[in-house]
This record gives sequence, C-alpha cells and structure tokens, in this order.
Amino acid sequence: MASVVLSEAEKLYIVHGVQEDLRVDGRGCEDYRCAEVETDVVSNTSGSARVKLGHTDILVGIKAEMGTPKLEKPDEGYLEFFVDCSANATPEFEGRGGEELGTEIANTLYRVFSSESSVDLKSLCINPREHCWVLYVDVLLLECGGNLLDAISIAVKAALFNTRIPKVRVLEDEEGSKEIELSDDPYDCIRLNVDDVPCIVTLSKIGYRHVVDATLQEEACSLASLLISVTSKGALTSMKKVGRGSLDPESIFEMMEMGKRVGKSLHVALQKILDEEESLGTSRQKVGFLG
Repeated sequence: MASVVLSEAEKLYIVHGVQEDLRVDGRGCEDYRCAEVETDVVSNTSGSARVKLGHTDILVGIKAEMGTPKLEKPDEGYLEFFVDCSANATPEFEGRGGEELGTEIANTLYRVFSSESSVDLKSLCINPREHCWVLYVDVLLLECGGNLLDAISIAVKAALFNTRIPKVRVLEDEEGSKEIELSDDPYDCIRLNVDDVPCIVTLSKIGYRHVVDATLQEEACSLASLLISVTSKGALTSMKKVGRGSLDPESIFEMMEMGKRVGKSLHVALQKILDEEESLGTSRQKVGFLG
C-alpha cells in the first residue's frame, strides 16, 4: 500500500487525537470522509463506476462476455477481477510494487465475492455446462489517499448495480444443435441484484482505539487493521487481519461490532446515491471520467 513517513511528534499528535475521538480532519472514529460516487462513466462497458473517497480515486469497469461454466459449477456464471495500479497514483506502484499490490487486492476481492449469496451467479448461466456470462471486473487505482479496499468495494458494488447484460434466447434446431441469439434492444437486459453484495470496512487500530476510513497519515500510525466485509443487513461474510501488530480478542470483537454498524449505514448511503443516479436516467449531466 502507499505510505507516508511521519515524524514521532506527528504520530503522537494523531494518536492522541484518536484517543479523544477527534481526528486531524475533524472526524470521529466511526466517520467516513465524504464520498463521491458516479455510475455509467465508461461508455464501452456493461457497467462502470467511479468513486472518490478523500484523495483516493477508483475507477471500475465491468464487461459481460460469454464463456463456458466452470466444471465444478456447471449452472453458474462467474466473476474475474483485474486490478491495475496506475504509476501516477503513487511512485511505489512503478514496476513490481504495483503488480504485487494489484494481485493482493484481486485475491481479497475473490475472497469477498466467493460467498454463495453475494451475487446470484445462477442468473448468469445461459445453458448449463455450455454457456454462461463471465463478468470481467477491471479496477483502476487512479489515486491513493488511504483506505483503498473500502473505496474499491464501494466502486465494485456501484458498477455491478449499473451493469446491464443483454437478454439471450437459446434456439434449438431439428438436429439438436443450439444457437444463441442476443437481444439488440438496450432496454431488454438483465440487471443484477446487488442487495447482498458486501462492502469492505477496514478498521485501523491506533493507540487503544480503532478508526474507519483511515487516511494515509493515520495508516502510518496503525500497526494492525481488521478488514471485514459486511452486507447491507449487517452480516459478516469475511474477515482478515492485516499489518505487523497484534490484536487481542476483545479488540477484535469491538472492531467487528463497529464494522457491522458502520457497514450498514455505508450501504444505506450508497444505495441512496445509486437510486438517485438511476432516477435521473438519460437526463443526467455527464461530468465524470470520459463523460
């Protein structure tokens, strides 16, 4: 991850503030920075979204392509994740650094979305064992200002909400060979149900307390974080400890409870924005990336 170097005095200032529930930018421990979410920002995709969280800037594009179901899941489609760390985001992404981080983030996303209930993969099946939709999820990190994974998960959920997959008819001739016909009506499409798609909430332990949505400076003061994925109903779907420091069981329990609380309100706020964007339809003014 991108990092900053702080003096001992700067670290002490941040840590003392957090203990008083007052962070450098005026937020409390459970507060997210103001997030900007925009959908339908890249024209040649099935769905896309851009999320700005403080100085963290993420672009996600999703392409639906026809493929063959996996042998172990013959009646399901699947998701593939690719993460590209722009070298402009931080010098640490140049060369191998960006590749390693991209792979690490993609692996985290696979784990978060491996839950049976997050996306209805059966709805992506066209013909069991023969044809299915594969959703290629491309994540581009444009700028890093702390709390990458939470911002990425918000952008992925927003892009999945925006995704439209063409409706398909399977035609069978007298010899039994099947032909697939795609609807060319852009409004005749399948929409994904994103109600159970989780968002990641990263809780960073600073001193004796923990904060959500840490800035780069706060991340530099934290030796251990707990990364949890939470659904809109507050259910925990995965959990991972990151960082060199240790977490005692009591801290982990408190962080899980805080993560569930914050995660639920994060989903509510995100869904409100997505519904507002949707209601504007084609009249929405394009102001975003490649708009």
